[in-house]
Amino acid sequence: MSSDVITIFDTTLRDGEQSPGCSMDTEEKLEVAKSLVELGVDVLEAGFPIASPGDFDAVQKIARRYGDRTTVCGLARCRPEDIDRAWDALHDAQNVRIHVFLATSAIHREFKLKMAKEEIVRRAVEMVRYAGDKMASRSDITTPNIEFSPEDAARTELDFLCEVVEKTIDAGATTVNIPDTVGYATPNHFRKVISYLKDNVPNIDRAVISTHCHNDLGLAVANSLAGVEAGARQIECTINGLGERAGNAALEEVVMALRTRGDYYGVQTGIRTERLFPTSRLVAGITGMQVQRNKAIVGQNAFAHEAGIHQHGILQERSTYEIMRPEDVGYVGTNLVLGKHSGRHAFRDRVTSLGYELEEDVLQTVFEDFIKLADKKKEIYDSDIQALVDQRTQRVTQHWKIVTFHTTGGTGTIPTATIEMTHEDGRRIQDAATGDGPVDAVFRCLERITGLSARLHDYQVRSVSGGKDAQGEVTVQIDCHGRIYHGRAYSTDVIEASAHAYLQALNKVSDATGAGREPHQCEGV
Repeated sequence: MSSDVITIFDTTLRDGEQSPGCSMDTEEKLEVAKSLVELGVDVLEAGFPIASPGDFDAVQKIARRYGDRTTVCGLARCRPEDIDRAWDALHDAQNVRIHVFLATSAIHREFKLKMAKEEIVRRAVEMVRYAGDKMASRSDITTPNIEFSPEDAARTELDFLCEVVEKTIDAGATTVNIPDTVGYATPNHFRKVISYLKDNVPNIDRAVISTHCHNDLGLAVANSLAGVEAGARQIECTINGLGERAGNAALEEVVMALRTRGDYYGVQTGIRTERLFPTSRLVAGITGMQVQRNKAIVGQNAFAHEAGIHQHGILQERSTYEIMRPEDVGYVGTNLVLGKHSGRHAFRDRVTSLGYELEEDVLQTVFEDFIKLADKKKEIYDSDIQALVDQRTQRVTQHWKIVTFHTTGGTGTIPTATIEMTHEDGRRIQDAATGDGPVDAVFRCLERITGLSARLHDYQVRSVSGGKDAQGEVTVQIDCHGRIYHGRAYSTDVIEASAHAYLQALNKVSDATGAGREPHQCEGV
């Protein structure tokens, strides 16, 4: 690998999924994996195979489907059973990596592992060799792709860190990842750690140095870039900065920093940056973790200019106040594009230009949705089209469907919802419920009809575009038996969008548990 190329290691499906409420099922992981491959990530950490049967299944399917287009990685602790499970998930795919880790810092040695330094070195070396032997058992693998991470490296004594790194490289590690596991480092501190390794590990040139920085102090991206300055040539990151606690280094931020400031860093990545915004939106939709409006690179306000002096400068020369072009990251703003008299051909061209490749039947359905929306709205924006596509491409089994709904509310009245629904088995049921407001009444009515009860964990409404007739995007998170399920829907009527978002989440409960076919199979929590 050229020294001026940075390997982008995406761990959205492993570390990112560990964010509370961000768990994904296998089909959702496959959808995100497809987007990450199209984005151009070099290494895709698909999961932790021994963690659960679902994780194993997802890693195996992702490896089989995408192992010819990117390197698919599975995580393992320094235990034979972990490595065996990771290899079982990966072994029949073309390009694979096993990532093993063991904590090395004094605080982890004393309180978590209760192991001496010598034992940690011995365990790390043995398990790196064990992973290498596993991979070498396949005749076409001459150099096993093994990554080793000394967990909490940023708080590990430098001399001991050097010893562990040197001996694991000798044992066969081809990448050594230096994690700032708890987000404790500062840029100068992290730069010194990487520099010290380069200066004091004799065989360091036989492995790629990687960074894995957490964002507890808001420094994950800065620390990752400091690592690159010191010689690291792999960055571990996640879409939208998802991850444990405050998250990981955001992929979109490190990539665009390296691209925009290529004059300073002198390196490049293989990321197709025009896919950043669509991938960000996909991950936000699937996980239910919405991106803050002022988020760098992919936030709704990232390329908005409100101040008059800024607007004047932009009109004269965009580079006065924009250091990146919106199109470079695939940003979809509120450009007015189509009206109710626009034809199917123009619509298809616009959908394609927004980065979507839809099957003919899906395209026709989205076009029909567009015509209906055009009857409600005077002006259709790029963001409206994107919302229509997102809604039709969500892969959720519709056990229950809404046929009609009606709500009442207002001062001096009892908020009421009346809903008629059909079930996949042919049942058609109508019921009504009251609530604290029309949205609450809708949610209660949906629960009565489906026989599912859950606790509303989060509820958010935002405008997709501008104007009084803008579509509203509603996202919900519900908690059923301690597991979080997400729903998302769009409509110019936010109560209707709320109903469809909540039902989508209930359908996911039904899909995952088999509940909801008879009343009261899932008790509230």
